[in-house]
Amino acid sequence: MSEQKKIRVLIVDDSAVVRQILGRELAKDSMIEVVATAPDPYVARDLVVQYKPDVLTLDIEMPRMDGLTFLRRLMHYFPLPVVIVSSLTQRGGSLAMEALSAGAVEVVCKPGSSYTVGDMVIEITEKIKAAACVRVAKKDDGAVSKETKHTEGFKRLSLSKTTNKVLAIGTSTGGTEALRKVLPTMPGNAPGIVIVQHMPEHFTKSFAQHLNEECEIDVKEAEDGDTVVPGRALIAPGNYHMLLQRSGAVYCVQVKQGPLVSRHRPSVDVLFKSVARYAGSNAVGVIMTGMGSDGASGLKEMRDAGARTVAQDENSCVVFGMPKEAIALGGAEFVVPLMGIAAKALELAQS
Repeated sequence: MSEQKKIRVLIVDDSAVVRQILGRELAKDSMIEVVATAPDPYVARDLVVQYKPDVLTLDIEMPRMDGLTFLRRLMHYFPLPVVIVSSLTQRGGSLAMEALSAGAVEVVCKPGSSYTVGDMVIEITEKIKAAACVRVAKKDDGAVSKETKHTEGFKRLSLSKTTNKVLAIGTSTGGTEALRKVLPTMPGNAPGIVIVQHMPEHFTKSFAQHLNEECEIDVKEAEDGDTVVPGRALIAPGNYHMLLQRSGAVYCVQVKQGPLVSRHRPSVDVLFKSVARYAGSNAVGVIMTGMGSDGASGLKEMRDAGARTVAQDENSCVVFGMPKEAIALGGAEFVVPLMGIAAKALELAQS
């Protein structure tokens, strides 16, 4: 049996300390080979051509040329999977959102007061492995703006009446752009939506704000006690689990810490299992693109509790991991392309 091919990684960061730590720690994983490091995009450009890495990690706040500009050029001339490494700041979160729109596939935080080097190494290792599975398409110079216009130009779907149904969505790698295609099509009276998207702490707030500007529904980062009502989508904050609860006829969310579940916090499984318990047949579950199996068992519990369930199909996924596992477990009642998910979810919410 031939030895498994290692994932070849190029690290781009202006901090010598970060380059040293990442290079040393990533090299400890038997599936990863760090082929080179670069202090700025100019050096990185030549190393990309020389080594043809499978995955590139990229700081987006660098001198000489910022990472965002380099990313856009890279996606045009030499597209490959990119994992953004950013600081835990509001500016860092906003730039990370731009980077994901420009073609990056994952985001990881640099260590901070509550986020250790060990945390970063575990997370970036997993995300590099996820990124290596992504098929990256070449983008022309106008690709980002065209895509944004395309999203904004979608026909708004309609719902004949408001309902007290709950729509639960779980996603990971590729999910930020998938959500940017699903949520803007939702009408203002869409059922209350609860979402887990695997993202770092502080970045989910920027993501929610970006989505809120594009959607007819209100989109916000969830806070403990927020109610789940028609016309509102709540996104679980990074590093916190989100659970659905019920008080009488009112649904609300609990946001809390706790151990990693399926190697994640927030975890899709935690959300889905709480939806199965408190909403049962009054819910619709959707699992979309992502690496691993988080959400698969939770979607099965939702279906067993009477909920209607949908999985994104393989062709439209960036990574067909989470939906594949959910389908294999029997949790998905329907398998639908990305562009049909919103319509199917609304249809099921009225059935």
